[in-house]
Amino acid sequence: MNYKLHSSIKELADDEQPRQKLLLKGKNALSDAELLAILIGSGTKEESALGLSGRILLHVKQNLFELGKLSLKEFLEFKGIGQAKALLIIAALEIGRRRQFSQANEKVRVQSSRDAYEYLFANFADLKREEFWILLLNRSNKILDKVQISVGGISGTVVDTRIIFQNALQRETCTSIILAHNHPSGNLKPSQADIDITKKISKGGNFLELKVLDHLIFSEEGYYSFADEGRMM
Repeated sequence: MNYKLHSSIKELADDEQPRQKLLLKGKNALSDAELLAILIGSGTKEESALGLSGRILLHVKQNLFELGKLSLKEFLEFKGIGQAKALLIIAALEIGRRRQFSQANEKVRVQSSRDAYEYLFANFADLKREEFWILLLNRSNKILDKVQISVGGISGTVVDTRIIFQNALQRETCTSIILAHNHPSGNLKPSQADIDITKKISKGGNFLELKVLDHLIFSEEGYYSFADEGRMM
């Protein structure tokens, strides 16, 4: 269907309305369902792209974080979503996640647990497995680098303290580190294993004159800071 830029949105087919709205009003005017409908492109005989996108978002309770967790197989379970559309949606969501990471990937000074949380947030978003990372900081508390230490399963990951200290000591200007890992379960309460590894790394850091400033636990609910809770050595 050919139409002019100034055509009334109401006169367009359901699948074309979100695209026209984007042209006329800009991206900020679109709802999540309308943005997703543009990615889907076209619906089925029974359902428009907008209707299909609304159904998908209803499935994830209107939560874009949950949408980002859907696998290719899960997207294919929706009638009207084939492999090409599913891959397009997954790719778009991943670009959005990486964009957020790129914004945070600037040399910043960590002055609070919130600063560290915001810097590492994109690394832990949408993860279904547990990962352990560290931030390397210089004497001014500016971030020199971030390093993934280990990747595990749903309930835990093995952390080798030697790898942590090796990465820190390789950077001559590194004087302190921040530990971070996620709980895919959503529970922010530190486990006994979390407490034990924090103590172990802190003691090793003191011996090497390398300060362990904090240990953050990430989940969809937010984060837990050992330092804020007064639990760092």
